[in-house]
Amino acid sequence: MDTNNTAADPNRLSKVSMPKRLIALLVFLLLISVSGLIAQQGVLFCILTLFMLVAIIGKQKAGLIMLRVYTSLQLAIVSMLPLVLYDPENLAASGPSSFAIGSFKANVPDWIIFSILILLAIIQVWIAFTRKVGQYFNREVNLNIMR
Repeated sequence: MDTNNTAADPNRLSKVSMPKRLIALLVFLLLISVSGLIAQQGVLFCILTLFMLVAIIGKQKAGLIMLRVYTSLQLAIVSMLPLVLYDPENLAASGPSSFAIGSFKANVPDWIIFSILILLAIIQVWIAFTRKVGQYFNREVNLNIMR
């Protein structure tokens, strides 16, 4: 008898553990939200992200939908940043962005920053639309995230 057959055991679908890549994405989103709350930047957006994380941990179908919309919109917005911030007449002072984290100091060109942001957004979309992530959520639950 094949014990790995999910069609033979319908209760096995509810016992699916959280995929590791989803855990990594949740930790990343949690760190971003908490740092936004500490810096008092985009507080409402950070609180909504934390509600989304609670819905994801609770296997809510609404959490899956919100995660996929969140990551897709984030990719679209980050991809448009180079076009929105493009200044052909050089009216804005633009040069390499300087970073200082502790004793580490670096000057990084804008195109590297945009590339990193776009790459992170692509990875988040890939995780959100992965089949294992979709199987983690309970499809019978309605869209009420406060349930």
